[in-house]
Amino acid sequence: MNTSSFVLPRRGALGLMGLGAGALGLAACSGPSTASDSTGSSEQEATDWSSVTPADTVTIWTNHPGSSQAVEEEFLARWAKVNPDITVEFVTAGSNYDEISQKFQAALTGSDLPDLVLLSDVWWFRYALNGQLAPLQDLLPAAGVDVDNYQPGLYADYQYEDSQWAVPYCRSTPVFYYNKAHWSAAGLPDRGPETWAEFEQWMPKLQAAGTGAQAAYGLGKGTGNATWIHQNLIWGTGGALSDEWNLTVDSAEVLAASDYLRSFITNGWAAVSSSDQASDFGAGLYSSVIGSTGSLSGILAAANFEVGNAFLPAGEAGRFVPTGGAGFAIPAKRTPEQQLAAATFLAFLAEDDNTAYFSQNTGYMPVTTGAVNSAPMQEVYAQTPLFKTAVDQLAETRTQDYARVFVPGGDQSTVTAWEKVMLAGQPSADAWGTAAAEIEQSYTADVEPLL
Repeated sequence: MNTSSFVLPRRGALGLMGLGAGALGLAACSGPSTASDSTGSSEQEATDWSSVTPADTVTIWTNHPGSSQAVEEEFLARWAKVNPDITVEFVTAGSNYDEISQKFQAALTGSDLPDLVLLSDVWWFRYALNGQLAPLQDLLPAAGVDVDNYQPGLYADYQYEDSQWAVPYCRSTPVFYYNKAHWSAAGLPDRGPETWAEFEQWMPKLQAAGTGAQAAYGLGKGTGNATWIHQNLIWGTGGALSDEWNLTVDSAEVLAASDYLRSFITNGWAAVSSSDQASDFGAGLYSSVIGSTGSLSGILAAANFEVGNAFLPAGEAGRFVPTGGAGFAIPAKRTPEQQLAAATFLAFLAEDDNTAYFSQNTGYMPVTTGAVNSAPMQEVYAQTPLFKTAVDQLAETRTQDYARVFVPGGDQSTVTAWEKVMLAGQPSADAWGTAAAEIEQSYTADVEPLL
């Protein structure tokens, strides 16, 4: 079933996300539903922040993205020196973003909520719509956050209906990583491929170079890999999973991109990682991968070869890059005192020195413009230019498709389609037809009744 003519009203459809029985069928594979009765009204009363005294504790739920637990411990030490009156605690709330969301969903029915919660690009929107997050546009300046210093595009990613619902923290783009020794053995220039067509010419040379790699190109699976990364491939064909609320999940362009990726496998040039493609690349199993910038530090630590990285390859329609990662939000059910204390810690994280420290120790992009231009980051870029690739690539970024990030279960449905094609060799029309039907069902059950 092709859904290219299935159009949702741009504003009316935005009262969605996980409401009703239809969401329960997707919850097992896509994470928690977000029932509206767990929060009360979505209306937020204005608060006079000048009359509020911050609470004396802040609890933060995190999964320590980019192996950042030691970095977050350093933040606590720095914070204690300048703000001894407010005790801050990082709590491991899961091993990934989905687990944090499951824990957050369960907590919403009670009072055991964090003051700050780390939410990924596919989770924050539904909670904001259901009134479960506090709007931040007035709170952040009141707490001393210099919102104009955030990277504009990264900050705007959390805006909807004239409100700010989170701030960027661990943000990344996918980049192309390659093994320079393998590139040299294959007689390739020391750079990433400019286009997918060029890479298609390079992969047979890598396979024939006797490098000992399992494949010239390693593919990732699962949420945070398959669909997030391969939006680039779809966009490069001139297609998309959706045009705002016009769903095009199984359009001809999507099927063409899916078939193209599958051809890498059938030709023997690419293989799907059984665990994590970035880790496998660092171990020398693949000559190249596309992975998060947040994987850079881990790759450099693991690799016993010289690593190169580059912009994502361009398609016939151009070069397009998705942003991703997660940001911190404040639950609506916390008291004004707790919310102000939480925002005060966000002001601390957004200081250029702290933003730079997080970036240089994880590989995630600096989320403030001041951090990019700071002496510590300039020194990092001079010593390890690979860290700057993602910042330079920001000019190529494109807003993610609504079908992935805003429709309940959309990410998981499309990831499953990629995996059916990559791992099982299922025809693209069948795999993506199923994904399109699931995403349409999510709309029919959980959106249409609210319009």
